[in-house]
Amino acid sequence: MSGKTVRLAAGAGVLALVAAGAVGCGGKQGGAARDDAASEVTCEVTRDTRVGIATGNATGVYYVVGNALASQLSDATGGRLTGTAAETGASVTNVEQLVAGQYDVAFSLFDTAVNAVQGKDSFSAPQPVAALARIYDNYTQVVVRNDAGISSVADMRGKRISTGSPKSGTEVIANRLLTAAGLDPAKDVKAQRLDLTKTVEGMKDGSIDAFFWSGGLPTGGVTDLFTTAGDRVRFLDITPLLPKMAELNPAYQAGTIGRDAYRTASDTPTIVVPNVLLVRTDLDANVACAITRTLFDRKNALVQANPAANGISLETARRTDPVPLHRGAEKALTDLGAR
Repeated sequence: MSGKTVRLAAGAGVLALVAAGAVGCGGKQGGAARDDAASEVTCEVTRDTRVGIATGNATGVYYVVGNALASQLSDATGGRLTGTAAETGASVTNVEQLVAGQYDVAFSLFDTAVNAVQGKDSFSAPQPVAALARIYDNYTQVVVRNDAGISSVADMRGKRISTGSPKSGTEVIANRLLTAAGLDPAKDVKAQRLDLTKTVEGMKDGSIDAFFWSGGLPTGGVTDLFTTAGDRVRFLDITPLLPKMAELNPAYQAGTIGRDAYRTASDTPTIVVPNVLLVRTDLDANVACAITRTLFDRKNALVQANPAANGISLETARRTDPVPLHRGAEKALTDLGAR
């Protein structure tokens, strides 16, 4: 944002927006009104409203699922609510721009969302954000070149490592993993703060030795890498660092990148962290409710966009503590029968 032009993908019936400043809807004609905390939540959007959705790198799952969600909003609300998804740097940047009013909805890793509401790490004060729902899990995908001599995160000392886009959730996790392995991210590795597209290019041409990525399965950019250079790269098992990561944030859990995700020779143990959809606490409750309902009512369309959306479930939707659920989301989840 900040005056730069961003890549936008409009949902059905949405006007094409060129300048990044045009994406934010807070306070603009057609944008979401502020919540009237005393009013009843009906989930009915009564005036034409458009919302901007902050996603992530163009080859990542946030971007794909965010566009799918944007495209469903109009049909789900009789044309009253429309959405536009934008490519962004992901979690930390998304929260900052959400609070600034440049977007109305933002994808975020759960650990970043917790830091935001608690005013820790990347945030100097508690941020006024709330969750619509916990959605699918992100898998920490650490890929190394076979010729780089890297068998553990500790072996990354002195290597050229992509730690993700600046202020992304991937960068937060990458730096925490490096620290957990006894390395100083600012001094002990040759950090390349690149988005996934440039990272994959660097892995292919040999200018990068390894990279960190936090995303759903499968992630398009990673699929591209393993399809074209699978004999030269492999996943790294980072689970020996899980105990130290869990001390930092209980959101970090054990998981597995199944061999079918990228057609690798075997499964890879890894660390997973949930994702949440965030909004500002003052977003109109009926808009928040309508978006939340669409997320679940149109889940099949999201799964068609990327299988990671299979992880969106009413069984886990409410599990956002200590990030509060927006009152509009509370209404939607109650009506949908979420536990």
